[in-house]
Amino acid sequence: MTARDETNDTSAWLDEQGKAMEEALAELVSVNSFTENVEGGRTVGAMLEALYAIDGLETRRVPSTKFADHLVITSAWTTIGQSPIALIGHLDTVFPPGTFEGYRRDGDLARGPGVLDMKGGLVVVAWALKALAETGALEELPGVRVVIVSDEEIGSPEGRRVIETAIDGARGALVFEAGRKNDLVITRRKGTGAVTAIAHGKGAHAGNAHKDGANALWALAKLVDRVQSLTDYARGVTVNVGKLSGGTSKNTVPDRAEAQIDIRFESRADGEALVERIKEAAAESATAVSGTRIEIEGGIARLPLERTEASVRLMESYGDAAKAVGLGAGEAGLIGGGSDASTAHAMGIAAIDGLGPRGIGFHTKDEQIEVATLVMKAKALARFLASLRA
Repeated sequence: MTARDETNDTSAWLDEQGKAMEEALAELVSVNSFTENVEGGRTVGAMLEALYAIDGLETRRVPSTKFADHLVITSAWTTIGQSPIALIGHLDTVFPPGTFEGYRRDGDLARGPGVLDMKGGLVVVAWALKALAETGALEELPGVRVVIVSDEEIGSPEGRRVIETAIDGARGALVFEAGRKNDLVITRRKGTGAVTAIAHGKGAHAGNAHKDGANALWALAKLVDRVQSLTDYARGVTVNVGKLSGGTSKNTVPDRAEAQIDIRFESRADGEALVERIKEAAAESATAVSGTRIEIEGGIARLPLERTEASVRLMESYGDAAKAVGLGAGEAGLIGGGSDASTAHAMGIAAIDGLGPRGIGFHTKDEQIEVATLVMKAKALARFLASLRA
């Protein structure tokens, strides 16, 4: 059988899998797997283990102390001299139990928490691998490493290390976050960070001993003004002070105050420089209010996904497979939110993202996918993976 015959057989097999794929997705979406809902996440993890029980693949749980277990699924064979391909996803979602629940079919659309971000993408990966196994092509690949983490929605504090260990040496990484309009592929994402500024002052009665106090809130207010001005839209750098707290009553000079700050940036250098400038601003603000000091905690949480020559080649190769099955192709614009694609990029591995089913509304109660794209995206992935044998 020729490679073309195998591709046709894989595509024909997947044409009959639409109902099974949707049923599997409905079951996954019907179980709440909010990051902090550990039991729900474990249930979804067990369901995924069953979906990925494919001849030629081996599944390993990576235990977590805080979240559901992470999953690493690898091919049972090794092709000497060839690097494997990495396929990355996550099982957690952003909605706590009781806020947005259940799966619903709405004409050509499917709705529910995680249907797009990103249980739909996990179903796409599973069925592409099933299709290759069914046609005997899976074991002809140089190797496959699938990583599914359970804490991506809060920045993969554990998952990052799981990914780094699992995909070391991979030739490229494909990430199955929400598919974009026209099936455009993501090659760039901003880096993200979380900074907490804690101002310390001296408490005092606002009427009887005002001059004896040192107002922590006042110092923090000066910091807010300084760090907000660090935003530079031309460079893609943003700073957002999203939450302030402090003080005990209006007639007490506050001895403590806290600010939570979100930072975004397009390059590693800009991110590192931004953190240093925030620290400098903290020192300046404390100096401006006698008797106060400001601590800075946190920093860069996730490095950016930056476009490289290697990632463009990967995008073009995947795009050829996507166009061959009737999907769109091309490059998406810069994305403000982060993903685990950045972890692969930081390792020097070419990474592309947004390969899940096409949809809109991720992180909202209007989350939805175009159901027909489940099969189409699986076809594209299977075709792309089959091309790696050449």
